[in-house]
Amino acid sequence: MSTTASPASQGARFTWYAVLVVLGALVGAAGSLVQAAWFPGGLLLALLGAAGLFYGGLRATGTQAGVFTAGVGWLLAVILLSNTRPEGDRVFTGDGSELLYLFGGMAIAVMCATLFRLPRTPL
Repeated sequence: MSTTASPASQGARFTWYAVLVVLGALVGAAGSLVQAAWFPGGLLLALLGAAGLFYGGLRATGTQAGVFTAGVGWLLAVILLSNTRPEGDRVFTGDGSELLYLFGGMAIAVMCATLFRLPRTPL
């Protein structure tokens, strides 16, 4: 038996990575809007959504790279939404809840990336 993955399973894994980057961007954007609107419940909801995404990325791919790719999409969305537009509009208002969201999301990503990997069952 060979320990290398077949090209079909590698292609599926790379598809998962692309999907996780997009999902990370969507969860990051939605969390950025929700955490400021309904503080403190919105912050908790946004962090729970990020935790679900990161852990789901770990489970879907079976590697820490799934958490990393989801985290990259999430972080890009959060950073892009924190920039001020030329008109002066911005999603983040600059108070402490945004920092809790940013650092809390990064801490959750690190926790999910360092979790032990459960054995994958063959389909």
